[in-house]
Amino acid sequence: MKFSTQEDVEAPIEAVYLMLSDFERFERAAIRRGAEVQRTSKVHPPHVGAAWDVKFSLRGKARTIQIELVKAVAPDELLFDATSQGLETQMSVELVALSQKRTRVSIDLALTPKTISARLLVQSLKLAKSNLTKQFEDRVAEYGRFIEDHHSRTA
Repeated sequence: MKFSTQEDVEAPIEAVYLMLSDFERFERAAIRRGAEVQRTSKVHPPHVGAAWDVKFSLRGKARTIQIELVKAVAPDELLFDATSQGLETQMSVELVALSQKRTRVSIDLALTPKTISARLLVQSLKLAKSNLTKQFEDRVAEYGRFIEDHHSRTA
């Protein structure tokens, strides 16, 4: 199952990449939402090999996900692999400079079930794909606006 979207952001590509590779900000945001985040690698992000274990509750059930940064090409691309209870996920973030002050952010998310229970989960997600796609696009657009606001305040 795949989700993809793109968003144009009013900020230079370098500023957008810096915000997207500010993993400490993402760690703090996850912790504020009740997740337990632990870095499991000695490599400090945004370098390839950086990895995290994240524990959180979803629909009343404890979940664990292992995330690894497998590719980081500044300022153009980030690629993550994640594994959680029989479900493998790959997320690709690509940046393209449209002009000196405008950047297109493309995000692709692919879910691959590896167990029967994960296949059932993905099948149920397919039934709600239009709603999930809309939520995914809204979150990416919201973060794009956050990047724009942050850049305009610091520029």
